[in-house]
Amino acid sequence: MSTFTITLPSGTQWTPHFVADIDHDKCIGCGRCVKVCSREVLELRGVDEDGELLETDDDDFDEDEYDRRVMIIAHPEDCIGCRACALACTKKCYTLAPSAAG
Repeated sequence: MSTFTITLPSGTQWTPHFVADIDHDKCIGCGRCVKVCSREVLELRGVDEDGELLETDDDDFDEDEYDRRVMIIAHPEDCIGCRACALACTKKCYTLAPSAAG
């Protein structure tokens, strides 16, 4: 897989790494990552007792309805590769990957 690198105004080379996966076993649903994402890539989702992700309706959201919550990648196409989500995650749930050149 080929990647692309950006030359910053300082002359430094930077390769963006995009959110590829979130480990739901490690995720505690704290929401730190969703707060730092300026592109609305992430979304908290409820999980039932069997560990299955549940569909949520923001109008009827009831925090007590879920056994726990985890983060999902709701809009991967909006990720800009800034890595803010992974840096904010204290549980190291994120897998990041460089994107293939278009």
